[in-house]
Amino acid sequence: MTQTAPPAGDDTSSGPSTAPDVATLSFEQARDELVKVVAELEQGAPTLEHSLALWERGEALAARCEEWLRGAKQRLDAARGNPGDGAPS
Repeated sequence: MTQTAPPAGDDTSSGPSTAPDVATLSFEQARDELVKVVAELEQGAPTLEHSLALWERGEALAARCEEWLRGAKQRLDAARGNPGDGAPS
């Protein structure tokens, strides 16, 4: 996986509907946005619909972070010559 530059005008503070596609985010971008989403959910969104949109965005961001972490683990396993079957070495 290669990291991409953030999209132009990457301003996710206005809510999930204007946020960039999760699939284009680097690990750090997804993690940072996930932190913001969690903080906003903890403070309480103004409507149930907004809360649900935030939750869905958070789930997608968490999945993106896991995807990056799995890829990093596979690269480390390959570099160490491990098969990467999930068994402890």
